[in-house]
Amino acid sequence: MTGILTLNAGSSSMKFGLYRDAADPVELLHGQIDGIGTAARLILTTSEGTTATKVAAPTQADALTRVIEALTGPLADLTITGVGHRIVHGGPQFSAPVILTQDVLAALSDLRPLAPLHQPHNLAAVAVAQQAFPNAVQVGCFDTAFHRGHPWVNDTFAIPRRYYDAGIRRYGFHGLSYDYITGVIKRDHPELHQGRIIVAHLGNGASMCAIRAGRSVGSTMGFSALDGLPMGTRCGQIDPGVVLYLIEQEGLPPHEVMQMLYEGSGLLGLSGLTSDMRSLLASKQPEAQQAIDYYVFRARREVGALAAVLGGLDALVFCGGIGENAFQIRERICDDMDWLGLELDENRNRHNEEVVSSDRSRVRIFVLPTNEELMIARHVIALDQ
Repeated sequence: MTGILTLNAGSSSMKFGLYRDAADPVELLHGQIDGIGTAARLILTTSEGTTATKVAAPTQADALTRVIEALTGPLADLTITGVGHRIVHGGPQFSAPVILTQDVLAALSDLRPLAPLHQPHNLAAVAVAQQAFPNAVQVGCFDTAFHRGHPWVNDTFAIPRRYYDAGIRRYGFHGLSYDYITGVIKRDHPELHQGRIIVAHLGNGASMCAIRAGRSVGSTMGFSALDGLPMGTRCGQIDPGVVLYLIEQEGLPPHEVMQMLYEGSGLLGLSGLTSDMRSLLASKQPEAQQAIDYYVFRARREVGALAAVLGGLDALVFCGGIGENAFQIRERICDDMDWLGLELDENRNRHNEEVVSSDRSRVRIFVLPTNEELMIARHVIALDQ
């Protein structure tokens, strides 16, 4: 039996999925290693349940080695013919999944400065997977690809035009998630597929995407994965003058500013407590509530902005860890938004039902679990025909 392995390597975690090769891949198991470099833990979910085990994984390469070791049993009856990798940045040139040749990998390595916390780890996982599965096709699936083809005004910045030609433009991210959700809408709600949809991918990383007729026409994220909504540890939208001030007046070196904006800001920076929304919602500390207030405010602002980009709204979809599970956040984002046609059903929302809009709501509101790993597996099979 042949199979597909998917890898989603982040700065401190690695998600993976194992699929049986089929017209539509069938998941055999999935899991992740979190706490890479500190207190790493392997979480594995199979048909028999979920287990969690401490492992030694000081680096991403070590984490992938632990994953392969954990899959020794399942791989005994399975030949891996393809490995699919989530690669955050595809730059302007990669608008679809590709087989990872040496030339492609060299081009992707050049994009490291555009995604410094993600791209190096993504590519490190490719190198280890090539050694572990030398006969398997290695496929890169890009978070930026779904957004290629934006209208020019949604791609550019108002800086000298030569920089756009040099690749400094709005790329957008979380494309694998948006691609998957768009497919679910097309399959289960075809009457909405040609319409105007905002998908809110709310997790430790967060963004929103304006989708018309199944295509991205606007995103809250821009040149980097810092822009737009506040996130677990990332700042979201910020006046570039603040960055200049921190460097010129506060004397912070650029690498410290970068570390602060990527790793010390967002919910963590605002609250001074944690980046975890569950903990913030449970906290009585005023700083926790202020962090949530800002998170909700920015989300509401972006819903309005993307509705303007679309010229109206037919559906709002919540996905991601926060979007799928934090009913309080969905409630606050949609509160008093009847001017836009949004009206939640409180009971449906609190029970995380698929449709959480009221019967009176002019805009349908959904909670749809996203599945980036399955999307990657599908792309691998499509390229390995």
